[in-house]
Amino acid sequence: MDSTEPQIRCTWAGNDPLYQAYHDREWGVPLHDDRLLFEFLILEGAQAGLSWITILRKRDAYRTAFAGFDPETVARFDTAKVAELLTNAGIVRNRLKVASAITNAAAFLRVQDEFGSFDAYQWRFVDGAPLQNAWKNHQEIPASTPVSEAMSRDLKKRGFRFVGGTICYAYMQAVGMVNDHTVDCFRWRELGGHG
Repeated sequence: MDSTEPQIRCTWAGNDPLYQAYHDREWGVPLHDDRLLFEFLILEGAQAGLSWITILRKRDAYRTAFAGFDPETVARFDTAKVAELLTNAGIVRNRLKVASAITNAAAFLRVQDEFGSFDAYQWRFVDGAPLQNAWKNHQEIPASTPVSEAMSRDLKKRGFRFVGGTICYAYMQAVGMVNDHTVDCFRWRELGGHG
């Protein structure tokens, strides 16, 4: 490809440099680091009802507010810490979402104890390898799938909150459990798309 030609991206990446960097470097890249998986789980829950770019712009504030997304620390947050977080303009100040982050941290630790890592737990839903799709345009991509619904049911059974099927699918896309880059996007092939 001629280096002067612009790279074709998924249309949702738009023109925002932050969104484009996230699209180019993170979205759809298979993750196996429990701390990062916890981060995405909390951020996807925080995103419910909001745009992802809103959460990306608040990501650094979230990292600070939630102790670098260390689940052991977050699981120990008390009512005073919740009250403090609800005054933090850098994050989404929604009591249910803040409380769910703490609940989810405790559930995350239980999953780590049971499976050895959250990574080992979550990748079972896709038999250990990213699902490869071949969407021609963004409109074809579903909001949820049977796999994300199954993951949602299992997470809820384990005490997680803000983990509906749609949130789980967005999470699966973010952490590379599924390659939903469109076929014209330069990242689709780089992340294993073929056809």
